[in-house]
Amino acid sequence: MKSLVLPIILIALGLILFMSGCNSYNGFVSMEEDVENAWSKVQSEYQRRADLIPNLVNTVKGVADFEQSTLAEVVSARSRATSVNIDPSNITPEQLKSFQEAQAGLSQSLGRLLLISENYPQLKANENFKELQAQLEGTENRIKVARNRYNDSVTAYNKKVRYFPGSLFAGMFGFSQKAQFEAAEGAEDAPNVDFSK
Repeated sequence: MKSLVLPIILIALGLILFMSGCNSYNGFVSMEEDVENAWSKVQSEYQRRADLIPNLVNTVKGVADFEQSTLAEVVSARSRATSVNIDPSNITPEQLKSFQEAQAGLSQSLGRLLLISENYPQLKANENFKELQAQLEGTENRIKVARNRYNDSVTAYNKKVRYFPGSLFAGMFGFSQKAQFEAAEGAEDAPNVDFSK
């Protein structure tokens, strides 16, 4: 009877370890899918913004004798922003930084376009322009929400990857931490406002 106790204990421990490994693996897969789903929502919102830009550019072209260099800059920035593709199952900090830089370039050129449009009263009065401007503002808000939700999904996933004993199984099954969106460099510095000029 004593000779059966040790094998039974070892089999029981093996089953516990196997079940724990299965649960951990399934948990990692589920959370990785959540991260990929959140990333697809981020991409969807950025795509919405990219889809609005040709209409905005055409409206500006049709209403005003607008600075062509500004319009060309917006079109070029849109092209760069939509050309950065990231595999959501293997997002690295470098890839995410490249994606963010391309999107920031588009945001800056759009900001210049909207700022310069203030000099064109006929453009500011155009209903299509007003509608597109409102849609772009709403899309920027959606992008912020989607990015925050992505970061929340990544945080939950990264915790699971790092917590013990999950960290043992994560390494064994090839799951590693994912990159998050971070604030742009210099975002921590307050802008300098000078009304004396």
